[in-house]
Amino acid sequence: MEFLVEGVMSVTWQQVLMYAVGILLIWLAVKKEYEPALLLPMGFGAILVNLPSTGVLNQVLDGVGETNGIIQWLFETGIEASEALPILLFIGIGAMIDFGPLLSQPVMFLFGAAAQFGIFFAICAAVLLGFDLKDAASIGIIGAADGPTSILVSQVLRSNYCRGGLLLYGFGSHCTAVCHPFGYY
Repeated sequence: MEFLVEGVMSVTWQQVLMYAVGILLIWLAVKKEYEPALLLPMGFGAILVNLPSTGVLNQVLDGVGETNGIIQWLFETGIEASEALPILLFIGIGAMIDFGPLLSQPVMFLFGAAAQFGIFFAICAAVLLGFDLKDAASIGIIGAADGPTSILVSQVLRSNYCRGGLLLYGFGSHCTAVCHPFGYY
């Protein structure tokens, strides 16, 4: 019983806020049916990683020392060692895409074409403004990809503007935010 009370007492307001965000994401996925394949796991993940003393994240236990949580193990085996998890995730999500709206209105493909044009236009404009090609590619991907993908491309290409890319997404200017595998610190 002492362990339970200690866990409840160690909850911070930031964790309570993340519980609310997780519940909101789950509600949007279930009740409103907004992208349930994405929002449902995100909601459960937001709640799960903020539960204190669960062993999900790395923690220091009295008499034991530091123990690796399941999230650390998943990162080390599925991402760091083989990079299999991101590939499986994108293949799985891509296989679930509903092509109904595109098939009913084929003119919608122009939106995708415009996004691709925007990438190449941004790359060419950045090169003309004097950026290296690797930095220009990092700038160009921002227009068509989400934040983590843009950060990954910047890291892989070793862009000189890693910190500026984070400012575009509003995460701050700490480079540790880019390098840490489990979030922005």
